[in-house]
Amino acid sequence: MRLTRRQLIAGGAVAGLGAAGVYELVDQLSGSPARPAAEGLTPEQHLLQGVRIVEDNEVEVVVPPLHHQLVTARVALADRRSDLAGAQGALESVLAKLDQRYEQTPAGLGVTVAWGLPYFRRYVPRLAGEHIPVDRRASKSRDKEVRVLLDSIRFPSDPPETILEANDVAVLLRSDRLDHIADGSKSIFQDLGIFEVTSIRKGFAGGGFHGGQGLPKNMAVAAQVPGSFLIPDGSELFLGFTSTQKAGLGPPKIANIEELGYSPGGYFAEGTHLAVAHISEDLEAWYVNFPHDERVSTVFRPGLHVRPDVQTVPQGPDDVSDVARVKRDFVRTKQIGHSASLQTVSRLPSTAVGASGAIYGPGTAIPHRADFNTLDNPFFWSARPERDAMDDTAAAGVHFVVFNPSSDDFNRGRLAMDGHLPDGTKLPFEPRDRGQGFNSILRTTHRQNFLVPPRRHRSFPLVELLA
Repeated sequence: MRLTRRQLIAGGAVAGLGAAGVYELVDQLSGSPARPAAEGLTPEQHLLQGVRIVEDNEVEVVVPPLHHQLVTARVALADRRSDLAGAQGALESVLAKLDQRYEQTPAGLGVTVAWGLPYFRRYVPRLAGEHIPVDRRASKSRDKEVRVLLDSIRFPSDPPETILEANDVAVLLRSDRLDHIADGSKSIFQDLGIFEVTSIRKGFAGGGFHGGQGLPKNMAVAAQVPGSFLIPDGSELFLGFTSTQKAGLGPPKIANIEELGYSPGGYFAEGTHLAVAHISEDLEAWYVNFPHDERVSTVFRPGLHVRPDVQTVPQGPDDVSDVARVKRDFVRTKQIGHSASLQTVSRLPSTAVGASGAIYGPGTAIPHRADFNTLDNPFFWSARPERDAMDDTAAAGVHFVVFNPSSDDFNRGRLAMDGHLPDGTKLPFEPRDRGQGFNSILRTTHRQNFLVPPRRHRSFPLVELLA
């Protein structure tokens, strides 16, 4: 029987925060993996400890948390300093209690609180102008001052209806346990009474590392998503292949806003930038229209040969493509690979020494990806269902969640996917051209940028500095 959204959830935002709907199947289809213990809290609230590493096709793969929930909201307060100060203390108290209750691991609960430009503009505009750091690299390239947090934009391959959101806050909750996520959501959004929830986004990740059909295929088949039976067995994602290779994810501190010298950090040092989007995926178009070899070329790079039974393809420093190679491949095939084009900006071109003292070699990945599969269409719950085009039926998609040092750094990567390379080259693609990697079968419905403060400033940043 086809699962509809009305069967997945009844009631409003409060019900949606703790409801699981179809995602209860995750626990039935995939047991919680063993996890290493945490070693105390990090200054960075976006980092998870205790993440397990497995090997597939002789490649180290990170096993992500099974369950993910991202909640967006507006701050429901007047702009009086006393109200804001009280809310800051109350939210920090709740977050500290969650820290004490759960380890910051997938076995416990990871909580990341990120703040959008609408919050900074409405409540602390003067302080935001003083303390949101300048992005030195972006400012130099544009010959004007550019901050690390920018309004989100539409990219050349985005449809014109892509919604650029204006939420005050986004909270990402990650755990192998649904009850941990429900507890965290209730504590922050229901018990405090200081937020108006605008959307609830749920999903899952991993679960395809131990043989059999794999979690994404099982979940999509259960929801009767068109094309679901074509998903390869053992796939980590609806579209196949493994995305969480350890070498393809940035080392712990590299996505901090100050680590690579893009900004001085200041008040927000040891924080990062968060880009959030919902992207729908056309499984039938992907698996019916693209034969295996073309899927490999599209995901990685033209000319790469991968056996049909292989899902994990090495993406280490020695496998990185540069601008010259991407341009040569385009001249030869009129194609660019998703990974190859991204790597021109998402991997270090040479050795770098971070502000923390860490040494990063050439080819080291910069972004921290935390995206997850979803059957939301597009969200689990929305305060504005008509605007968000909520649909009753389940659909394959991804809630794309990625940490970068700045908005500009994220934009460079997204533009590279459209053939806009860092040396200024613009490869002549039509929007969503078949040769343009994944973009021909993906459609971004929503997008917004956020600033993730360090743990010490995660609750209503800058409010304590109000005169």
